[in-house]
Amino acid sequence: MGNKGRVSFQLVKLENSNNMLEGPSYLVSRELPSSCEQESKWIYNTHRVMELSNNKRPLADGEELTLRKACKLSDAVLGGEAVMDLNGLSLSPAKDQSNDQHHEGGNSDSSSLISQLGRDNSISCLLRCSRSDYGSIASLNKNFRSLIRGGELYTLRRKMDIVEHWVYFSCNLLEWEAFDPDRRRWMHLPRMTSNDCFMCSDKESLAVGTELLVFGKEITSHVIYRYSILTNTWSSGTEMNTPRCLFGSASRGEIAILAGGCDPRGNILNSAELYNSERGTWLTLPSMNKPRKMCSGVFMDGKFYVIGGIGVGDPKQLTGGEVYDLEKRTWTEIPNMFPGRNGGAGAAEAPAAAEAPPLLAVVNNILYAADYAEKEVRRYDKEKNVWVAVGRLPERAVSMNGWGLAFRACGDRLIVIGGPRALGGGTIELNSWVPDGSSPQWDLLARKPSGSFVYNCAVMGC
Repeated sequence: MGNKGRVSFQLVKLENSNNMLEGPSYLVSRELPSSCEQESKWIYNTHRVMELSNNKRPLADGEELTLRKACKLSDAVLGGEAVMDLNGLSLSPAKDQSNDQHHEGGNSDSSSLISQLGRDNSISCLLRCSRSDYGSIASLNKNFRSLIRGGELYTLRRKMDIVEHWVYFSCNLLEWEAFDPDRRRWMHLPRMTSNDCFMCSDKESLAVGTELLVFGKEITSHVIYRYSILTNTWSSGTEMNTPRCLFGSASRGEIAILAGGCDPRGNILNSAELYNSERGTWLTLPSMNKPRKMCSGVFMDGKFYVIGGIGVGDPKQLTGGEVYDLEKRTWTEIPNMFPGRNGGAGAAEAPAAAEAPPLLAVVNNILYAADYAEKEVRRYDKEKNVWVAVGRLPERAVSMNGWGLAFRACGDRLIVIGGPRALGGGTIELNSWVPDGSSPQWDLLARKPSGSFVYNCAVMGC
């Protein structure tokens, strides 16, 4: 995990401090975790005071919000070196530029956020707040709202290696859940709006930057839906240069690479594209040596790998991989990089298309694979190009030939999402393990009644 500081605010408690705070356009937690109790209470209570003083009317753009006295800030603002202990802080009021033009002197800088600190130090504090609190912070006034929605905080967090990893997954068509494994907090995303054709089509998902991309097909073409954590809304994404499905993909920071897959006519592709989430653009990359679909992609050691899948004219699963060097812009084949079919020789007779793409994840530049049939976790030895069994998957994580089970890297841990099925419903379970050289000891992070088949899953780190 990246460095995460803590900004602690102390304020007199108000009643009902465990209620939900939700701005009109932001994804906000439904509970206040103990790990950030002071930060959340400060934000919540400030908003609560405004509601009470305005007869519970929501705070609108341009309204002033001032918090004076009894407010203490204690944190290493710049890289853990400078410690601040300030009393009597106040939030800068949001003002229109037209109003500012008629006032000179005093606090005329409406963009300073927390006026006594100034804009730069205010942002340094906010960078170390959990991003689950950003929705509440955005509700304070127009300046905070503009800062959160503009994405500046996330760009700075990435540069300073301040990263929180959340898991996004769908167990019901068009519905997505988000889970914060550090605070063990659930959040529900707005429902996707689409036609029945997209709802029933095969879909891929990818988290990159501050976006969650969901790829699918409508009546005549492939489409992309884009969810932004900045606005908590879905919108249409930018179309690829070569629309496709059943591709391998992975992301790193604000970029993602997609390779292989099938075009709208069913042709298997060897082409690849790079997506930049900050620019919203697609760049065509050099093509792979072999076309493949239903493959998996990962970033490892700064390079992009495509592994497994099905090739042209051969129903068998490919066991080799290819690696793309982003600096040299070249692909190199790696024979026998994947151990073959799940379950060994006994499973070799099943059609390759019946199996899910390889279940792969990279933690600390080490590649892991989940064998759903043997319920086993394997580690890849890069020097010897062999796979070594390291232990078992969680016992209650079931799948249908690998479909319906999520195996992902989430910061410094592996995450397995799945659960037992039952008539009339099921249970979804999230298990995690921090690889340490020993056999997996899975920690059950959360469990809830839900559809136990995971249609799509992606991990966003920002």
